[in-house]
Amino acid sequence: MKGYTSDTIRNVALLGHGSSGKTTFLEAALLATGVVSRLGRVEDGNTVSDWDKMEIEKGYSINTSLVPVEYNKTKINFVDTPGFFDFVGEVESAVRAVEAALIVVDASSGIEVGTEKAWNVCKKNNIPRLFLINKTDKDNIDVPGVIEALKDKFGTAVVTMDDKDALSEAIAETDEELMEKYFEGEEFTDEEFARGLSAGILSGDVAPVLECSALKGDKIEDVLKSLVDLVPKPTAMPAYPAKNAAEEDVEVVCDPNGAFKGLVFKTLADQQLGKISYVKVIAGTLKAGELYNANAEKPEKAGSILFMRGKNRVDADQGVAGDIVAITKLQNTKTGDTLCTKADAVCFPPIDFPKPTFYIAVEAAKKGDEEKMGTGLARLMEEDPSFVLERNVETHQSLLGGQGEQQLSIITAKLKERFGVDVERVEQKIAYRETIKGTSDVQGKHKKQTGGAGQYGDVHIRFAPSDQEFEFKESLFGGSVPKNYVPAVEKGLRESMEKGPLAGCKVVGVSADLYDGSYHPVDSNEMAFKIAASLAFKKGIVEAKPCLLEPIMHLDIIVPEEYMGDIMGDMNKRRGRILGSEPMSGGLTKIMAEAPQSELFDYAVKVRSMTQARGTFEMTFERYDQVPGNLADAIIKAHQEEEANK
Repeated sequence: MKGYTSDTIRNVALLGHGSSGKTTFLEAALLATGVVSRLGRVEDGNTVSDWDKMEIEKGYSINTSLVPVEYNKTKINFVDTPGFFDFVGEVESAVRAVEAALIVVDASSGIEVGTEKAWNVCKKNNIPRLFLINKTDKDNIDVPGVIEALKDKFGTAVVTMDDKDALSEAIAETDEELMEKYFEGEEFTDEEFARGLSAGILSGDVAPVLECSALKGDKIEDVLKSLVDLVPKPTAMPAYPAKNAAEEDVEVVCDPNGAFKGLVFKTLADQQLGKISYVKVIAGTLKAGELYNANAEKPEKAGSILFMRGKNRVDADQGVAGDIVAITKLQNTKTGDTLCTKADAVCFPPIDFPKPTFYIAVEAAKKGDEEKMGTGLARLMEEDPSFVLERNVETHQSLLGGQGEQQLSIITAKLKERFGVDVERVEQKIAYRETIKGTSDVQGKHKKQTGGAGQYGDVHIRFAPSDQEFEFKESLFGGSVPKNYVPAVEKGLRESMEKGPLAGCKVVGVSADLYDGSYHPVDSNEMAFKIAASLAFKKGIVEAKPCLLEPIMHLDIIVPEEYMGDIMGDMNKRRGRILGSEPMSGGLTKIMAEAPQSELFDYAVKVRSMTQARGTFEMTFERYDQVPGNLADAIIKAHQEEEANK
């Protein structure tokens, strides 16, 4: 694969609903341009794009892959993305590396949820978009009907390239001069038509519709020609926003001249080459040798520079502005980082990966594999930053968080395949808390005589509710407890708060006033007073009407208006509370709600099911509230049984 100049490169993300034919279209394009001699099939696991072992086993795309197609002296870098919603992070990273998206639509299915999501992610990232109606060879399809549905759904921007009047109207809206000419009934010159079309596609005001049958190879070259003609050149794109070393806003123009600047939009862990970083070269020319990671503020050294086509790779001398290449063996670089020269360092905005909404608790199946599990998951996070591994310090559980069951099952399968670590899914625990609603006045006395020096500590403490996590004070008089033992009393209380009397949970919201006590001139020491404080704590909390608290989460749920009733009804079943709602653009509604964390473990799956995957939500911790009595009794009983079994 030869090197191309910036003006002879096009970068296109393939987006769309699962099974719309994105990968098959790529196979057809490779066949039409002589790269392969036969059409690979997803079902047979022999496509160029879906080469990962896991993708072959599952029969669908999991990873973003780069597949260049050379046509008419132009290289089209296709960035193929998964269609399943659990892998939306792959889509978010892909659109940061391209100048346009080709949204593939199954002619027999029409507009699907994935079609809408693809349009929205392009709109959010200001990416020009085109539609490709695929599978036109199927029986009983209505291509004009699909086109009309696209126009109804996405507006007048949707135009076919042979519908002259509609196309002229869309082009006219991109420029006042062209608009005036259009209303006066004058024909556009070829130059005006091309200029208006380019401007319209670049701004998103024009979204051309193409069509083909990838399986039959029909109109594939027409699509490639249209992409060469219609997709903006990298050098035609607006300047990229960035920040320099002084945190000042700057703009970076896609220009092959000047200092190198690039964005790492994808990372892969290759069994032979190690870490492979996919880089969109935004400015200058990338060459092997010294680089600088502006995010990590560390030097890097580029090993090999590669042109990638699926799993196949070709050594490259350099990567010019606008091209997409891969670099091997970068040490400090992860997805979303900016590579550049230290003398002209900038940082491009981070990739907007979705926050995890679905968590499972996991543990190593084999004792002693905990460290290997953590190391392996950290490596996999370099590939897919849209999942996280968190350690809950209160429940002592390892939590995997992502977009859904499918994504996390793939993660755990990769962990076993690549790192030899098998994990088990276990019941997720809630970090309950304990507090008190009443007051108590208790004595804690520790007295021990063993023949030699004994131990003696005696404290009187008043316990009461507090709006602080823990409030310690002393109102001693007359030297009943020497001042040098007071810190030991506080330490004994603080340590005791880590495990409450009801369910062994952390205790919060307690005030403790040390107001009296006694000591022995020989047998008293810090340890004795620390133990006395813990005895007082255990007695005092029990007498001060202890209760159990549970974490309450705040949810911002965004759904199409027609699903509001289902969402609200489901929230009520989860002991939730609707705080309000507000309309949003595009027929969406934002619902604000609160619900206990224990009721939300499956919420990501449920929202997707209730809204046909059109709903999204974000969840954050809000506060702790008292657990209802019947539920608290069950939690306490379960804890007591667990302790008894130990």
